[in-house]
Amino acid sequence: MRTLFSLLLALLLWAPPAFSSDDYTQSIEQWREKRIESLHKPDGWFSYAGSGIVNLGKSTVGSASDNDIVLPKGPARLGTLTVNKAGTARFSAARDSGALIDGKPIKGKVVLKDKAADGKPTRVTVGDAWFYLVPMDNVIGWRFRDPDSPALRAFNGIDFFPIDPSWRVEADWIPYDPPREIELVTIINTLNQASIPGKAVFERNGEQYTLEPVLEDDGSLFFIFADKTSGKQTYGAGRFLYTEMAANGKVTIDFNKAYNPPCALSPHVVCPTAPARNRLRLPVEAGEMVYSSPLK
Repeated sequence: MRTLFSLLLALLLWAPPAFSSDDYTQSIEQWREKRIESLHKPDGWFSYAGSGIVNLGKSTVGSASDNDIVLPKGPARLGTLTVNKAGTARFSAARDSGALIDGKPIKGKVVLKDKAADGKPTRVTVGDAWFYLVPMDNVIGWRFRDPDSPALRAFNGIDFFPIDPSWRVEADWIPYDPPREIELVTIINTLNQASIPGKAVFERNGEQYTLEPVLEDDGSLFFIFADKTSGKQTYGAGRFLYTEMAANGKVTIDFNKAYNPPCALSPHVVCPTAPARNRLRLPVEAGEMVYSSPLK
């Protein structure tokens, strides 16, 4: 029978199982596979095929070059869009355009909402593709998505930095009370309001660095950051990274999961750029590298 002393000694000498670099590498490889799989989806970021700004008043919509809003495919005359000063947009379909909303032919003038009952914007569908509106600061934009877009058909993957477990950082979490409210600047200089719940502080090569995340509705932390690889090995406006909410004064930031924002993949998407406080003075050689489209 083991003595009390031997039991205490065993407890003192016990250590948790060593961190397996193989398991970690496998977990990042699986994360990458899911990321690439999501980009191959017919309604993923590469399905964006057209975009622009909607002017007040009446605009013709269709694939013919003399329309006010020229779509990349579809009927020559899809219909007419009218936007009043209050920002209300009404759409009337051209005869025999084949335009549908909720699977039904469009009759008369229909209000296109940026958020319908399901939380999504009203879709004007033509075959498998669809046209819709999106508010951006003080302007209204239009988008056209196509599950058979040239960008989606051409997509053949993204390059990554080598997996490096040292870029999985445990940072100190310092909450803000109350949270800081900031305006994020997008790539087209529109503004998005954001709430910053605190800051993550970590060390790398003996230097201290700070990142401030945006608080998401589900409680997760959303980091938009740039570093010394930005504009060279990685996308110039920065990269995105999600983490779980901080616990016990700590937050784990895994830069191996840093990924390109949608606007790095498509010219038809608007996204926020890294705020000034999130521009790191070191090269983060982890995560996704800049995407080079085969269509260029």
